[in-house]
Amino acid sequence: MHRAWSPQAPCRRVARIVEFFVISLLNGLSYGLLLFMLASGLTLIFSMMGVLNFAHASFYMIGAYFAYQISTWIGFWPALFVAPVLVGVLGAIVERYGLRRVHKWGHVPELLFTFGISYIIVELVQIIWGRAAVPYRVPPELSGTLFTVFSTNFPAYRGFMMLIALLMLLAIWLMLTRTRIGLVIQASLTHPEMAESLGHNVPRVFMLTFGGGTALAGLAGVIGGNAYVTEPSMAALLGAIIFVVVVVGGMGSLAGAFIASLLIGLMQTFAIGLDWSLAAFLDGLGVRVSADMPLYSVWSLKLSQIAPVLPYLLLVLVLIFRPRGLMGTRES
Repeated sequence: MHRAWSPQAPCRRVARIVEFFVISLLNGLSYGLLLFMLASGLTLIFSMMGVLNFAHASFYMIGAYFAYQISTWIGFWPALFVAPVLVGVLGAIVERYGLRRVHKWGHVPELLFTFGISYIIVELVQIIWGRAAVPYRVPPELSGTLFTVFSTNFPAYRGFMMLIALLMLLAIWLMLTRTRIGLVIQASLTHPEMAESLGHNVPRVFMLTFGGGTALAGLAGVIGGNAYVTEPSMAALLGAIIFVVVVVGGMGSLAGAFIASLLIGLMQTFAIGLDWSLAAFLDGLGVRVSADMPLYSVWSLKLSQIAPVLPYLLLVLVLIFRPRGLMGTRES
C-alpha cells in the first residue's frame, strides 16, 4: 500500500535548507568578523611598521583574561573598555623597551623577539590564572535570543559581536582617512624624515601604532573570550588562522584582511555543517564506492572532517596563484 503524498513534506525540506543556510551564514559572518577584529591589529602593525608580530594572538588571549578578571570585580561593560586599553598599554611597553631595541637589527630578530614574548605571555597566564579554562561568561543582558529562524535561535551575543566588529572597522577607516592622527601615522610610515622635520616624534608614533594594534587584539579577546573558551591554548588555536587571514588577504591590506576573514569564517562554518563526501557524490552519479577500493578512507572523508584544513588549503592555493594575496601590495 502506497503512502499518500503530503504537500507538507517538500515544504519542511525547504524550510530545513533555508534554516541551515541562514544560521550557517550568520554564524560564519560572526566568526569571520571576530577573525577580522584580531587580524586588523596585526595588519595595521605590519602595514605601518613592517613588523610581523608573532605574539599578536597572545595579546588576544591576555585581553580575554583581563576582561574576565575585571568583569569579576566591576562587571562586563567596564571590562569592555578597560581591558583593551590595558592590553594596548602593555603592547606599547613591549614596543618601547623591547621591540624598538631589536628593530635596527632587521626582521629576523623582530620575529624571534615577538616569538619569545608569546611564550612568556602564555607562561605568565598559566602562573596567574592556572592551566584550566576560566568561567568567563556572556553578560546576562546579552545571553538571550536575538531572533529565531524556524526552530533555531540566533544568540543576541553573536549579533553584539558583529556590531562591535563593524563599528571597529568604521572607526579604523575614519581615523586613518579623516583625522590628523591618521595622516601623521601614514606620513611617519612613508616619509619618516620629513615627518620628523615637521616636529612629529616618529618613534612615539610607531609605539602608539603598535599599542593600538595590540589593543584591537585585546578587544577581540574581550568579545571572543566568553563566546568561545578562555584558556591558555586559545592563542595557539587562533594564532595560525590569523596569519592565514593576513596572507590570503594580502600583507598590509586592511580591506584584504576583511574579505579573507569573512571568506574563511563562512568556509569553515558551512563545511562543519555539511556531511558531503566524494563517496556519496560518486554514489549519486551511479559509481559504487566499496570498502575494498584503494584509498577508501580518503573517498569517504566528509567535508565536516576536513573543515579545519580548508583555510590552509586556501593559503596554499593563494600563494601559488597570487602570492601578493587578494588585495595585497607586498609579496607574502
